[in-house]
Amino acid sequence: MITAIDKNTALVVIDLQDGIVKMKLAHPSAEVVGQSAKLVDAFHRAGLPVVLVNVVPFGAPSGKVRTEAPGMPREEAAQQQARAAMEAAGFFELVPELGAKPDDIYVTKKTWNAFYDTPLEERLNGLGVTNIVLCGIATSIGVEGTARAAHERGFNLSFASDAMTDMVAGAHEHSLTAIFPRIGEVDKTDTIIGHLQKR
Repeated sequence: MITAIDKNTALVVIDLQDGIVKMKLAHPSAEVVGQSAKLVDAFHRAGLPVVLVNVVPFGAPSGKVRTEAPGMPREEAAQQQARAAMEAAGFFELVPELGAKPDDIYVTKKTWNAFYDTPLEERLNGLGVTNIVLCGIATSIGVEGTARAAHERGFNLSFASDAMTDMVAGAHEHSLTAIFPRIGEVDKTDTIIGHLQKR
């Protein structure tokens, strides 16, 4: 449950990009995008920072480690081919329904964590941000990865539970019920917007 939103709060939207919203998800992507767009609009109206994150999952050391589940190719030539095909398909483009503006903050990450090897922390600190509202896809991957890093850096965290989803319903629920309450506060989009308006 959200108890407060800090005066200097930023919205961080994780990976609401064309290729990801078209994946098989636990909840309809249109609903997640719609709730996220409500948050974007509320932050714009409040004159607060909106950070729009997309992922281009190539170039980080983590892309070359062994895993049991199949993922991106590890060989350089295969990675270049995959990236070119994904770019041609528009996989990395943020969905237009978000209502992004040119003066929003745009961050491209290589891993699950939007703080790793990006200017995000520097930008937020430069704006005096102490609280981050998080939404996006996937709950247990990009959202949780970024949230854990933000928590380690001392940011207050607010999670919009109806503005995120995952490829696996159980993973989504685990993040919302077991992880996020330990590092922040969880509530619905409309409740967060209500706190935002009276902060």
